[in-house]
Amino acid sequence: MRIEADCLEIYWDDSSKLSQKQVSLLAQVAEATVKHSGVAVSLDNCEISISIVDTDEIRLLNRDYRGKDAPTDVLSFPVNDNLAVGADYPLGDVVICMDVAKLQADEYGHSLDRELAFLLVHGVLHLLGYNHETPEDEAKMCAACDEILERLNISREM
Repeated sequence: MRIEADCLEIYWDDSSKLSQKQVSLLAQVAEATVKHSGVAVSLDNCEISISIVDTDEIRLLNRDYRGKDAPTDVLSFPVNDNLAVGADYPLGDVVICMDVAKLQADEYGHSLDRELAFLLVHGVLHLLGYNHETPEDEAKMCAACDEILERLNISREM
């Protein structure tokens, strides 16, 4: 399924695992993340693919691409490390595990919607070149996540 936000095209691998409200929320989150990032991509031509998968599927992806044979919450697959300005630009794929998202929402005491939003912000920031390899990079990425979610009024109480 393809959704066009104001400045971004989103391709859903399988949005049937989400309510229409969640699809709308995540489209807003993806767009806000790209706009907020400050990365010089052409917002009129950005594309992101989002997949919502189960524990088995994300475990296999994590094993095959990261060498970690365990489930995880979110994986990002950037198309390119060099973001081009002004070109049609697929940023990459974000894969979120619904099962892990539900567990983490319960563990952290907030809604599934809030957890999905957080995971998508995190995943899209990775597509845009953010990482958490060093404490400084992690602090920058966490601050960006917090600012984006705050700007969208997505709180832990949500």
